[in-house]
Amino acid sequence: MTKLTDTQLIVLSAAAARDDGSILPLPKSIRGGGAAKVVDALIRKGLVERIVDDRPAVDDVLKITREGLLSINADPDEGAQVADVGRSAETAPSTRRKAKKAATAPDTPKEPRKKREGTKQAVLIDMLKRDEGATIDQIVEATGWQRHTVRGAISGALKKKLGLTVTSEKVEGTRIYRIPA
Repeated sequence: MTKLTDTQLIVLSAAAARDDGSILPLPKSIRGGGAAKVVDALIRKGLVERIVDDRPAVDDVLKITREGLLSINADPDEGAQVADVGRSAETAPSTRRKAKKAATAPDTPKEPRKKREGTKQAVLIDMLKRDEGATIDQIVEATGWQRHTVRGAISGALKKKLGLTVTSEKVEGTRIYRIPA
């Protein structure tokens, strides 16, 4: 049995109560990106199906499936019309994009980004590559950044984006950061 969030249960229950089995309109409390996430998750789980309508100016229909009714313990033979799985259905656009991206993704990992010359980031990297490394206070003085910005640059820009290894050790009560050679 599929585990559902409270929001997903509300959407499926409302669809089960409708004669046409449509999940639209969604409750007013579900808006924007949250609505898209809920709908995409329900489609991926096979609890809602997108019925494609090729007529101009007509939106696709989102209907609860038999599995959707069973997941909320509703009788699929009574009440709402359910979507026929496989009728003229199509996977959600986000699922198609993910599948296409996976199919065209290169087998080799991306090359790490290169150091930008003449920037504060370059100054930071040069300081960390020194044998003695650098403290947060030294980096703050050299770049003019605040302490939290320095820590964020080390973890975000250097480690995550540039893929650099940054070590940290405490020497006599002072933390020293280095990029090993």
